[in-house]
Amino acid sequence: MLGAIHSIETFGLVDGPGVRYVIFMQGCHMRCKFCHNADTWKVKEPDQNVETVLKKALRYRPYWKENGGITVSGGEPLLQIDFLIELFTQAKKEGVHTTLDTCGQPFTFEEPFFSKFKQLMQVTDLVLLDIKHIDEKAHKELTGHTNQNILELAKYLSDIQKPVWIRHVLVPTINTDEVYLKRLHQFVAQLKNVERVEVLPYHTLGAYKWKELGLEYPLEGIPTPSDQQLQIANTILETGK
Repeated sequence: MLGAIHSIETFGLVDGPGVRYVIFMQGCHMRCKFCHNADTWKVKEPDQNVETVLKKALRYRPYWKENGGITVSGGEPLLQIDFLIELFTQAKKEGVHTTLDTCGQPFTFEEPFFSKFKQLMQVTDLVLLDIKHIDEKAHKELTGHTNQNILELAKYLSDIQKPVWIRHVLVPTINTDEVYLKRLHQFVAQLKNVERVEVLPYHTLGAYKWKELGLEYPLEGIPTPSDQQLQIANTILETGK
């Protein structure tokens, strides 16, 4: 089983509990206007096998201690779900904590995806779910895609009691309106499996990648969120819980 991998971070501290070995997969269908990894969008031919990827990861196991492990991010890792299933299956045999970082865009209850997703969840310890915007129209404007299947994924993960961290990138003029934040809070509050909610401040550190790809950066001039905007979002979304 081969996967298309963009890059590796051997000592990640923000992509799940503890120290994480983060595998960034190549390929994503979303076109988020604030994306700082636009170079991961293009789908490429897979060229790395599970055995080699896992062997490299396990070299860093001494750093993980009790609560670290492997996180697969992207791009969008669910576009390579067969690779994920095999990687996480082999990782669990080694006793490794597995985390999936996803925007949920490929999720569907249709087959064959749904059966594969259920299989993946059996070997996934934690899901980091990015909810870009709670409003469907605004979500389409921001990402190019609906959020309906993403919210369905969140509800399904709640139904099966899969531990989840909800992540929300806060972008001024896009989703800082308190109306949106309160709607997002109401949605998250009905879920029974959310261990943590994280507000991630929008930044422009990846804007140069758009230019290198010959693309116009769509949020040119949008500032990073102020301390007050972050405080309001963290209060409404109850991130301190």
